[in-house]
Amino acid sequence: MPVIYLSPSTQEGNYYVTEGTEEYWMNRLADAMEPYLTASGIQYVRNSPDMSAATSIADSNRGEYDLHLALHSNAAPEGQYGSARGIIVFYYPGSAEGKRAAEIVADNLKAIYPLPNQVTAQSTTSIGEVRLVRAPSVFVELGYHDNREDALWIENNLDEAARNLVLSLTEYFGLPFLEPQAPAQAVVNVGWGALNIRDRPSLTAPVVAQAYDGARLTVLNQWQGWDLVSFNGALGWASADFITLL
Repeated sequence: MPVIYLSPSTQEGNYYVTEGTEEYWMNRLADAMEPYLTASGIQYVRNSPDMSAATSIADSNRGEYDLHLALHSNAAPEGQYGSARGIIVFYYPGSAEGKRAAEIVADNLKAIYPLPNQVTAQSTTSIGEVRLVRAPSVFVELGYHDNREDALWIENNLDEAARNLVLSLTEYFGLPFLEPQAPAQAVVNVGWGALNIRDRPSLTAPVVAQAYDGARLTVLNQWQGWDLVSFNGALGWASADFITLL
């Protein structure tokens, strides 16, 4: 299963023209993303507000992640405050996977941002969370927090933006996008061997765990005859034909 490093802004000194800070609102966005990530089988490790960009980079580089996703909002240069709008999705120019992910994110955000022509994917070598992380990286500048219209759009569309970002991640990883649902307890029901739990909802996907007949597991979601399950710390997909909900 894919694992991302989720890195909302730690910039508590960047104030929104409305209320709150960049750190506050980007952590609210990350909070809203979590149920969608779990629902679609994307695992995540997240930084914390007491960290900095440097410690977030170091923390990301200590792990093995399939993508580093940084969540930020932008500000116009001094003397031009409030004059700019738009979304920029940054990636490192030498990373083909980073570019692919950034372009998917930008294309999908165009569907929900009120000025779709001002949503772009751009390469950069000046942002540490793009240049210095080992994993493919996407750095989202989700509007301008010094612009009232953008600040209000972010504040009023957190869930829609969270859903849209996770939709992009599922597209990038080749997974079905699923809406969150309540977890259900279940039991494995096979008359032979063990039930294979796989990395993807496919019989050709790698096996990440096995659950024997009668084993208890948690069903997190369902899709086309497959159950997304949690079992003994493993997360994966298993055939729904051999799982009985309790």
